[in-house]
Amino acid sequence: MFKKKKKKKKVKKPKIKKIKKSIIKNKLITKTVEKKVTSVNPEEKPEIKKIKKQPSEKRLYNLKDYVVYPKHGVGKITAVEKATIGEIDIQFYKIFIDKEKLTLTVPINQQSKLRPISSINQINKCISILKTKPKIKRTMWSRRAQEYDQKINSGKIYELAEVVKDLNKNTDIIADQSYSERQLFEKAYERLKSEFEAVLKINPDDVQKKMDKALGRVQVADTQE
Repeated sequence: MFKKKKKKKKVKKPKIKKIKKSIIKNKLITKTVEKKVTSVNPEEKPEIKKIKKQPSEKRLYNLKDYVVYPKHGVGKITAVEKATIGEIDIQFYKIFIDKEKLTLTVPINQQSKLRPISSINQINKCISILKTKPKIKRTMWSRRAQEYDQKINSGKIYELAEVVKDLNKNTDIIADQSYSERQLFEKAYERLKSEFEAVLKINPDDVQKKMDKALGRVQVADTQE
């Protein structure tokens, strides 16, 4: 007698197709939601509000205050004026640079270029810098001249003092310096001297004597004797 073959039980496969469909549906739903959110009132444009007043920085200077403009040195605020440009009220300083006989117009919202004059402590530190030995660099003069010029125009008083100290030849005799060295030295010296005058509020001759004493400079009159 032949044995009856047992029927194999069908193994139920997981419904992969349905899961895939549901995933796809979810993706489609999320995409449509995103589109709806982004496409709400596409014709509406954001409102651009006109700026009626010029934004200003925290620091405000007053009339007759001394300030330092990096590229020109110490100046005095002679006026604080207003002007309307394109329906915007703009305030600006009028700054007179005495050494260059130049008047600058600086908007108040660009006053980051300005800095207040130094304190007495900073001036004293500059004097101590002038007393130190100059740094002798062996690089080419053209490269050193660029570095010195950048320091002079940085507006930083300590860097200015370093240039004066490094280019100082301890004498007023022109033959001891090249023409370009002399020019840079005088530019840095006068910038530093003008800030000393504004801070110390003493006679320009007394300021010069104070600086020359710190530098150990010998006057021409003294050398002739």
